Amino acid sequence: MGSANFYCNLSEPTTALPHFWEHTVGSCHAPLALRADWQRHLKRCHDELGFRHVRFHGLLSDDVGTLICHEEKFLYSFFNADQIFDFLLSIGMKPFVELSFMPLALSSGGTTVFKYAANVTPPRDYKEWTALIRKLVSHWVGRYGVREVREWFFEVWNEPNLKEFWTGTQGDYFNLYRHTVHAIKGVDASLRVGGPATAKNEWIEEFLDFCELNSLPVDFVTTHHYPTDAFGGEGDDTEAQLAKSRRSVLREQTQDTHRRAGGRPLYYTEWNASSNPRDPLHDEPYAAAFVAKTIMEAAGLVEGYSFWTFSDIFEENYFPSVPFHGGFGLMNLHGIPKPTYRTYQLLHALGTEQLVVDGAHETVDGWVVRNDHSLTVLLTNHALPRHPIRTEHVSFKLTNTPPSCSAYVQRIDMAHANAKRVWKEMGEPEYLKAHEVERLQEASRMWKEPQAWEYAERTIYLENTLPPQSVAAITLEFTPDQSGGGKSA
Repeated sequence: MGSANFYCNLSEPTTALPHFWEHTVGSCHAPLALRADWQRHLKRCHDELGFRHVRFHGLLSDDVGTLICHEEKFLYSFFNADQIFDFLLSIGMKPFVELSFMPLALSSGGTTVFKYAANVTPPRDYKEWTALIRKLVSHWVGRYGVREVREWFFEVWNEPNLKEFWTGTQGDYFNLYRHTVHAIKGVDASLRVGGPATAKNEWIEEFLDFCELNSLPVDFVTTHHYPTDAFGGEGDDTEAQLAKSRRSVLREQTQDTHRRAGGRPLYYTEWNASSNPRDPLHDEPYAAAFVAKTIMEAAGLVEGYSFWTFSDIFEENYFPSVPFHGGFGLMNLHGIPKPTYRTYQLLHALGTEQLVVDGAHETVDGWVVRNDHSLTVLLTNHALPRHPIRTEHVSFKLTNTPPSCSAYVQRIDMAHANAKRVWKEMGEPEYLKAHEVERLQEASRMWKEPQAWEYAERTIYLENTLPPQSVAAITLEFTPDQSGGGKSA
């Protein structure tokens, strides 16, 4: 067993920690938002994890029926889109509107992507595209009111830098953005529009230069990244790609993209522990530790950090039936929280004042976050696959601290909040009975366990043990007149 030592002075100034990771969460494509189980899963995520917006593909695709051609006439139908948005507003959420994919009636070709055959060609006539966007956005303003729609975000397309999602050129995408932003701003100049919605942090400078040269508004910048992007060789599996990645690579990329965004609000509208929709690690504590570390390292760099996705109700390739199949979701098909879900639950409970932590370790990271009457020490022990990692004994010293009235720890690791482990012990049944779902829901829970602590001369000493690929949150609760400390910077 190794050891790690950290130190935090509670009298030092704090920095604000807005819950940017709760701004938006991702989903598959629009028709799934009409499913009852999708809606149950999202409401639970909103209620327990605090998500405020949801983003999904395909709102303009033919399976939503937004625009079709019937007997050589355009038929606009916003009913299904309205049903989706009505539900979101009813549970206190809002859409992060991804304007995709191309209605067949407007398409310039027949290229599609995914099982649901989303058309990825440019419009054959940009004026027809403009008319669609203007009618749609005008309809929403009329239905929901301009004040409401001003709180939404309009993102133009999805990953146009990848041929799988856009058969046109970069110039064609920029032209699409030009027509789209003119259409939306023509409805109301305060509505928020952005792009380029690229994969792998690409096209940022080119997009902003184009908009500046053509006097086009850009209210925010969006892009995507995964730790598997551009790592490994041809034919490598996901584990090999991750093994060839770098620890904290997403932080490095976010710092660079933040700089390139030139002061505009930056939203990552997709990210996860890998880009593989069948990655076993998505269901395991590995992903929980990766998510906690990655989110905390993005603080101060982004306005929103949208995890892809909240649920395994997802059908880009095919709709699965295996309860734990490595899907992107925070919850599995049955709404059973994965370890990543519990990480988001821990993060949601954090305060909004972050303190400086001194100390460094090869695999262990620590953060201290405070609210009015409590303080949380968040710890992760994480390494990429095939990289060295072992159980670590962690010592944490908190100085200038009042006596704590109580302390508890919540854990996510192989033995805690890990429903997949119990499912494997059950023999990996493909189709779950009601009592099995109930058992796995229980296995997914986090528990508050007593945390030992020592106090001397206004210093709290904490000791804990972190197994590989784990998260631990130690919460100290103070009486109201004891929780003082430093001021926000």
